[in-house]
Amino acid sequence: MGSAGDPADIVTDPEPGPETSLLLNSHHESSSSTTKTPSDSFHLAYIIYFTLGVGFLLPWNSFITAVDYFSYLYPSTSVDRIFAVVYMLVGLVCLLVIIVFYAHKSLASFRINLGLFLFVISLLVVPVLDLVYVKGQVGLYAGFDITSAAVGLAGFADALMQGGLIGVAGEMPERYMQAVVAGTAGSGVLVSLLRILTKAVYPQDPNGLRKSANLYFSVGIVVVVLCAVFYNVAHKLPVIKYHEERKKEALIKESQERGGGSLTGPVWRKTLWQIVKRVKSHGFGIILIYVVTLSIFPGYITEDVHSELLGDWYSVLLIAAYNVFDLVGKSLTALYMVQDEKIAVGGCIARLLFYPLFWGCLHGPMFLRTEIPVTILTCLLGLTNGYLTSVLMILAPKSVQLQHSETAGIVMVLFLVIGLASGSVVAWFWVI
Repeated sequence: MGSAGDPADIVTDPEPGPETSLLLNSHHESSSSTTKTPSDSFHLAYIIYFTLGVGFLLPWNSFITAVDYFSYLYPSTSVDRIFAVVYMLVGLVCLLVIIVFYAHKSLASFRINLGLFLFVISLLVVPVLDLVYVKGQVGLYAGFDITSAAVGLAGFADALMQGGLIGVAGEMPERYMQAVVAGTAGSGVLVSLLRILTKAVYPQDPNGLRKSANLYFSVGIVVVVLCAVFYNVAHKLPVIKYHEERKKEALIKESQERGGGSLTGPVWRKTLWQIVKRVKSHGFGIILIYVVTLSIFPGYITEDVHSELLGDWYSVLLIAAYNVFDLVGKSLTALYMVQDEKIAVGGCIARLLFYPLFWGCLHGPMFLRTEIPVTILTCLLGLTNGYLTSVLMILAPKSVQLQHSETAGIVMVLFLVIGLASGSVVAWFWVI
């Protein structure tokens, strides 16, 4: 390894030795430690991090779940594709700027709170626009431009919120990263339940679409406000304070080893590159997960498969099944987690088998073309997506020193967004 303060020292040495043990102890309690980690009373910290995971994906889920409402208002526009491009492009650019210029300067708490505030603003746009301008009228495309801007604002907020939250969770014990990742799946389950509820209760006409859309955004606003309250209360919990102090101590020690001063300029860029190299296999796995998932879900499920028995409920129930099993997969790491990143990445590669299997449900033997095989494959798609995502997002920040865990977490979010964007593009061209 390099000399003290060298950016190469941010990663764990593959060869066992004193330095490796020291680095590992930055994440795991030493047996000789005299300071006992405070307990998470009533699992409050876990619940807060789970709720925060729900919160940062709920705005996107609200926009995309109400796509039938927006498609009705703006019939000549490809709403879902435009929303995806705007949201992901803005999020990707903002994440790059944050990583390169601000991750080592600005406080994660500031970015998270700003992101939550911008989420509320973006979610308010749709019901306010409906109340004062659109009023259920078709073809007012200025309304679509404003809505697209709100989607872009939500993408910016997502980069701030998700990057900061994943980074902070990466500094904590692995159960808190698992809570955040499981929360993202909980967001999908919540929206799926709302979708089923509104489809069952509201009439499937313009007025029903309008009511259901306003419900999605109202629930989203409530959850985001709740997240803001929870996050700012979390700092008062003893277990959170303890881990925040550990990071401060690690930063002070690193600064002393460098001879004082902050990590800026060429030194920071070199450090950042070392972090990227250390988590590149984790990032490759994450990208592959979402290329496979998004090239199949939800397009294949909503457009390609059909059921005479279930009618238009078929796609709604399949989406709900995927979201439920995604949550199950992301929760399983609390019970058992693969510790070897090579095994996890191998699992990501094995998921390529979903392509011929789903193809077979349309063009294969007759027994594959029924509801049961499609449902089983959809559940497995969600289960593997959730479990492998959780494993890789937990392992990556633990592969670097504690003081660099936040940056490693943000880099993993960048890989995640690249995977989402790549999967969305592949979905346009993979026509079964």
